[in-house]
Formats: sequence, C-alpha cells, structure tokens
Amino acid sequence: MSSACPRSRSRVLAHATALVSTCLVVLPAAAQSRPDNTLPSVTVQAPDQATRPAPARPKPRATSRSTRAVRSVEPAAQAPAASANEVGRGPALTVLTVQQALADIQQTPGGVALVPANAYRNSTVANTIKDILDYVPGVFAQPKWGDDTRLSIRGSGLSRNFHLRGVQLYMDGIPINTADGYGDFQEIDPTAYNYVAVYKGGNALQYGANSLGGAINFVTRTGRDPFPNGVSVDAGAFGYRRLQANAGGVNGAWDGYVTASTQAAEGFRDHSDGEAHRLSANVGYQIMPDIETRFYLNANHVRQRIPGSVTKDGALNSPQTAAAGNLALDQQRNIDTMRLANKTTIRFDNTVVDFGAFGVDRHLMHPIFQWLDYRYQDYGGFAKVTDDRIIGGYRNRLVAGVNLLNGRIDNKQYVNVVGQKGALASSSLDKSTNTSVFVEDSFYFLPNVALIAGTQFLHATRDRQDRFLSDGDQSGSTTFNLWSPKGGLLWQIDPTWQAFANISRSAEVPSFGESASGPGIPFIPFTSIRPQRATTYEIGTRGRRPDLTWDLSLYRAEIKDELLCLYSAFGNCNVTNADRTMHQGVEAGLGVTLLKHLFERAGAPDRLWLNMAYTLNDFRFDGDARFGNNLLPGAPRHYLRAELLYKNPNGFYAGPNVEWVPQAYYVDSANTLQTEPYALLGLKAGIDNGGPYSIYIEGRNLLNKTYIASASIIDKANGNSPLFEPGTGRAVYAGFKARW
Repeated sequence: MSSACPRSRSRVLAHATALVSTCLVVLPAAAQSRPDNTLPSVTVQAPDQATRPAPARPKPRATSRSTRAVRSVEPAAQAPAASANEVGRGPALTVLTVQQALADIQQTPGGVALVPANAYRNSTVANTIKDILDYVPGVFAQPKWGDDTRLSIRGSGLSRNFHLRGVQLYMDGIPINTADGYGDFQEIDPTAYNYVAVYKGGNALQYGANSLGGAINFVTRTGRDPFPNGVSVDAGAFGYRRLQANAGGVNGAWDGYVTASTQAAEGFRDHSDGEAHRLSANVGYQIMPDIETRFYLNANHVRQRIPGSVTKDGALNSPQTAAAGNLALDQQRNIDTMRLANKTTIRFDNTVVDFGAFGVDRHLMHPIFQWLDYRYQDYGGFAKVTDDRIIGGYRNRLVAGVNLLNGRIDNKQYVNVVGQKGALASSSLDKSTNTSVFVEDSFYFLPNVALIAGTQFLHATRDRQDRFLSDGDQSGSTTFNLWSPKGGLLWQIDPTWQAFANISRSAEVPSFGESASGPGIPFIPFTSIRPQRATTYEIGTRGRRPDLTWDLSLYRAEIKDELLCLYSAFGNCNVTNADRTMHQGVEAGLGVTLLKHLFERAGAPDRLWLNMAYTLNDFRFDGDARFGNNLLPGAPRHYLRAELLYKNPNGFYAGPNVEWVPQAYYVDSANTLQTEPYALLGLKAGIDNGGPYSIYIEGRNLLNKTYIASASIIDKANGNSPLFEPGTGRAVYAGFKARW
C-alpha cells in the first residue's frame, strides 16, 4: 500500500468536520423514534434515559432452531405505526448492535466488559481512553500527555514506558497495533464509537490476541443505528476544544455512516500542546437479506508535543514544568494514518460466517532522543465461523477462525537537532508475519451450564535487515510457534446471573522496538528474546437486577520469561526475560440504587445510584536471582473509581466522583523508589433523557491535588531518576450534543 501524501492527508482531515456537516444535509436518513437501550456492562452505567418505542424491523428468515445467531435478536417492542423507511431499516449484519454484542460477550467464561457509548459520551468530555474504561475493573489507564495513556490490564506491559504492549487494540475488529505488536492511542477517537468491548487475558482468543492483557475492540456506528446524524461541541481547561459531527442513513440496501472530529489543546504542562483531526466512515450493502458487505475508512492526523518525565520532586512541586531535555530537543510524537478494510457477513440458519481484509499505512514522525522516522505498512485478513445449534438434544456453540497480520517497518533514525533531522544514525527494514488459528467450543451438557474448550496456534516471524552498518550488523530473524489452550465452565444461574471459571495459556512475542543499543544498557539481540508465556486461573460471577449490577473476578497468572525493560539514560528500552513472575488480583464492579423516589412519588422513580470499580493488584517476582520476591513496579496495589449520581427520569443527573490510590507503588524492580498516594474529587451534572439534545458540565480534581498520574519503570532508581508524569490540575469541561 503506497503512502498517502502527508500534505493532502492533512488538508483532507482538517476539513473533515466541514464535510460531515455538509453530509448532514445530503445523506438520506430515516427518522428515529428511540435511542439505544441502556444495557449496563455491570460497572458501566449511563444516566437514565427515557424509554421510547423502537421502529419495527423485518423478521429474519424462518428457522426451527431457538439458538440462531445473536444477529437475529428481535427488538423487545415495536412502534404501532412505522414508516416505510423505518420498516426497511433492520440492524446491520456485519456489526452487532449494543444488545447483540452484550449477549455475545456474555458467552465468555471469564472477565469481559461492554461499555456502550452512552455510558461516557454524553456525560464527560471523553477525550482519552481513560474516560471510556474508567469503570472497568482490572483496567489501569492513566493519561500522560495529550492522548497518550499508560494502559495495563492485569499487569500487562508494566515495564513498557512508551507506546503499548500486552493489549491488542482493534477498531471494528481490524488491528490498530502494528504487525510486530506495539500499539498507540493517538488513533483512538472516543467520539466515534457505538460501544467498546474489553476481553481480559485469554478471553480474547477469538481475535487472535493471546497476550496477558487481552484485547479491546472499538466498534463504530453504522447508518442503520438510531440517530445517525449529530454534532457536538466540547471545551474546557488548558485550552481544550473539540468539534465533532456525524452523518448517516439508509437508502434501500445501502447504508452509510461518517464521523469526524477536530480538537486542540494547550495542555496542562509546558510543551504539551497538540491537535488531532480524525475521520471514520463505513458503507454497507445488503446483497441479500442474509449477506452483507461493509467497507471501512479511517484516517488520522495528529501533532503532539511531549513534556517528558521528571523527578519525583519536580512532579510534586513544579508539575507544569516540562523536562529540560524535551524542551531542548523539541520532542514530539506526530502520526498520519490511513486504514482501509472490508468485512462481509453471510448468515445461515444456525451459522454466521465473517471474513474480510484490511490495509494500514502509518507514518510516525517522532523526534525524541533521536529523530525517529518510521513508515509502517500492515495488511492482513480474517475469517470466522460461528455455529450455534442443537446436536443430539444439546446446545453446542462452535467458534473457529484464522487471523493474518503481516507488515513491514521502514525504520530510520536521525540525530535530533532541536526537533529537526540531522545525520542518519540507524536504518533497518523490519518485517513481521503473524498467522493465528483458533477454535473454541461451548457444549451445554445442561440447559444452563456449558463446558468450554479451545485453543489457539500462533506462527510468527520477525526479520530485520540492517541498512546502517557503521555500528555493526544487527540483522537477524526469528520464528515463534506457540500453542495457547483454554478450558472453562459457564453457568447461567438465571437469565441475568452468571458464574464462570477458566484456565488459559497466553503468549506474547516481543516487538522490534524492544531491542535497542545505547550507553548504560547491555545490547541484547532481538533474536535472543524469548516469548512471554503465562498460565492464568480465573473464577468469577456477573449479573444484574433492576437496582443492582455486579461483576467479580479473581485471577492468578503464573508467568515465565516476562518481558521486562532495561533503559538507558535516553529512555530507550532493551528487553530482558525475567525468570518467573506472578500476577494475581481481584476485579470488582458494583452498581446499586441506594435510594428511590426521593422527589418523584409517582411514575418512573428518581434514584441515587452508586457505581464502583475496585482493582486489587498483587504483581511480584517469584524467587528471582536478582530481585527475589520483590513487587513488580508500575501499578498501584489498590485502585478505586467510584461515583454517586442522583438520576431523575426527566434526564437530569448530578453527583460527585472519586479516584483513589490509597497506597504508593514502586517505580523500580529493586523496590527503592515509590510514587505517592492520592485521592481526586470530581463532580458532574447534566441533562440526557435519550432525546435529541444533551448537555453536561464536569469538574475534575476540584481540590487541585498535586499528584503523580503515571510513572516510567526502571530496574533500580534513585531520587534523581526522571520517571514521573505529573497529573493534571483542577479542570472544568462542558459540552453540548445534538442528534437526529
């Protein structure tokens, strides 16, 4: 795939919102009579919305099986008189609705979560991945600067101080991570998605993701979803402003949807200003009632300065000050991306077949300790079969498929001369291939109890051709063949209450970016780095009642050859394999109505709703020759996110929230230097009754607490180690959204 011209791409994205605004008038769209139902993913609860009747949908082809695939789920209610255009608007086949996705994800015997957009989109500024995943237990997400975030699920990638490792990111099932495994958050647009699905650890088997942290899939809307047209404006502290618009609709067998956003911010810290322009679009065509194909386009243009990590004293006493080296070198992370994809779905009586292909062109322009000029070209395909039928009187659900992800990196690094390219310092051509085959079967030996068994095989190669030989030849190649079996039990105690248990294996292949050379660290060839392997044991329960939702998981992961970084004074990483480590913890989510009918005595009640997500982390070395049984650095032992909201049936809501890290955590493997505990108080209020308009105002860190939001990791630190990212000070945001 050829690289798009950066100037043309920038110009297109800069005007994307204007184009979408024009489409609001041009694209045909059927009138909508109801928003998406609020289906809580246990710990993620949106403000109450008014319930309205749904437009009628055509019934699927007749079948004698009650276990037909979830795409054929019928709505709970019908409008008494729907227009002809409404009758023609059924759900998309290629993209699950929120209700269908919730039913699908809850067939997983392990830790999963589904976060619908109305849980965060209309009541917060929603400008980072933390705003999406804040109330998913087991997920630790802390913004660093701009859109960049330190993300860890069950302790994944703790020592990775830049980009992302250990969690696979997908957009509509299409990989965001590069072929060699690293991920980035600057391509994530929280305004663009209908829902976000989180699969922890081995529960992400169907995506070909077999890393410790699992997978996150960001799913965009289609023209067949309710309220396809809209516009939103958000603004607030530190010069933050964002304009977003979307348009969509249905015309016969065709449907289309496009969303675009443009945002900019000066940033809390010096040298942290940035801007981003993002565009996502898809067009679907129903070839037949049971066959649909859909084309996707995603483009991003991001420019972001980096303030850098500072010492603990600097973070707590001068939090807005940027690191001197970042200023001197004008350090930045700039990305241009273009992603094209197709997905086709064929539905039979008891079987659904999905297949597709994608290509990604990404240009990273990244002046840091050197001027990194990386061009990524990734491509691949996927195929999946889901068969759900009765066999011999027993229900059986089989999911099997293959995922291909290949790519190359044209890797050039230059001397950084005050943010400009200097002399060439290194150059290589890095190629990666990944082929994963998976199968998972759920056999219901009782009507409500399933025995689940599955496995995944990954064949991966890494090949580096060094083109800068003055410092030696670092060329080489390596091959990995890894099996990851899984077994589990899923008990549907009643229609809204489940218990589960599973044992799974996971494997993680190192990426090219984790093999570097520099002063102060030993050189470890990437060909000598072993894959990280883990065996995870998990048990839990989830469910919901009219005034109660819960989600509880307990897990223990025994890891061999965990990928840990050694760092030079410049912050570049060279991976070494630890011997044995252990990650275990508790993930608990709770949503409960504390009081009802406070002011509304008749009709739908008002209520006082408590929402909590608590995570206990116990990550440590296991008899390591150097670090003994020390705690692994990088994550707090306890993390609590909670809010108390008053909700009125007219759509008004208001209440405080808290983020609490009651105990400091280590930032080095030697356990010599810690962060500081903190508690942040927030408050939000707004009106969202599920209709065409919503408004919110939100205050964060209202007590203006100075705290450390994120920390880089090192093997042994001292008081002068620049490892700390200060958290943002007091901030207020407000926004308005209209949709039709």
